[in-house]
Amino acid sequence: MMPPSFSRYIALIMMAILPAVGFAGEETSVPVDTVSEKKPNLITRIIDYFGEANKEHPDKKIDFTFLGGPSYSASTSVQLAVIAAGLYKSRRDSVTPQSNLSVFAQGSITGMYRVGIFGNHFAPDDKFRINYHVDFANFPLKFWGIGYDMESQKCNESAYTELQSVLWADFQWRLHENLYLGPSVDFNYGKATKVDNPELWEGQDLRMFNYGVGIVFSYDTRDLPTNASRGWNVTFKQKFFPAFIGNDYSFSSSELTVGWYKQFWKTGVMAFQFHGHSTYGDTPWTMLPTLDASHAIRGYYEGRYRDKNEADFVVELRQHVWRRNGIVVWGGVGTVFDALKDVTMNRLLPSYGIGYRWEFKKKVNVRVDAGFGKHSMAFAFGLHETF
Repeated sequence: MMPPSFSRYIALIMMAILPAVGFAGEETSVPVDTVSEKKPNLITRIIDYFGEANKEHPDKKIDFTFLGGPSYSASTSVQLAVIAAGLYKSRRDSVTPQSNLSVFAQGSITGMYRVGIFGNHFAPDDKFRINYHVDFANFPLKFWGIGYDMESQKCNESAYTELQSVLWADFQWRLHENLYLGPSVDFNYGKATKVDNPELWEGQDLRMFNYGVGIVFSYDTRDLPTNASRGWNVTFKQKFFPAFIGNDYSFSSSELTVGWYKQFWKTGVMAFQFHGHSTYGDTPWTMLPTLDASHAIRGYYEGRYRDKNEADFVVELRQHVWRRNGIVVWGGVGTVFDALKDVTMNRLLPSYGIGYRWEFKKKVNVRVDAGFGKHSMAFAFGLHETF
């Protein structure tokens, strides 16, 4: 999946494609007689490039396609984004799943920049898997404090700029059939600058280094992890951030994801997901679970709602419409809380909306979602499905 990272951006990116057609891998034609063939113009080349983008190319070791252009968000203003998405197989057979790799870069006139790489690698015969994400960013954000009571008050909205570096990777070996188990590593650096109201951080350091290790267990029967039409995904992650490996704030976290996918009719898929994330100990503000951490809850400002615990549930209909075009509609609910007793009906945060899907590459969708929440509305843009 795409990093978190890509939410909040309206996908004007697809409306102004960069001329990356030089990477299309076109065949060279030999002129007939002495008359030179007329070369297609730029617009024709762009149309041909993206017209071929979703076709499989078994002759290529890795099939890359490039997409880029301008977009806009309230926090970063006008920006330019470029992404290269690649598909490959470590062994070309019917057993080994297709691996994916995405490289992205973004920049805006407000000084925001972001570069990163993420993907899922599947070894031959699916003997082991590696999921990874690396992200470096500097961007203007807003902060409402910690806990639902603070974050639900619009008057607490405060501007700041965050410098962020994220690196995490999961290594999972197949134990039996669809069961996987392995270690996980996590590095997170966050620094808040240009802070309007530092009291909202409740005395925590504005500069944080966090180092974590853990274990990941999963049961996965999905036909395609990044765009499933059937199967189950049950993943449990337990991570530790102890003081003896350099953490100023010692804590641990448990995260559970349960997803089910079913193709109820030929062109429609229903997707269900429950996600819960809890932390224990002295959790720093950069590592608190957020409402949108699962990417399934849309319609809220990224990172606005954060606390020591988070839970959400979403149901989504994914409907193919015509050729490479599709739509989704979803509904769900989530919340953040310090203790389970704090969860009440008036603290539940609904999420619903509609989205457009365009098949950028084979089984790889560009998504544009308009989400609505409690006194809130937001756009989301990215590659792959949200869950």
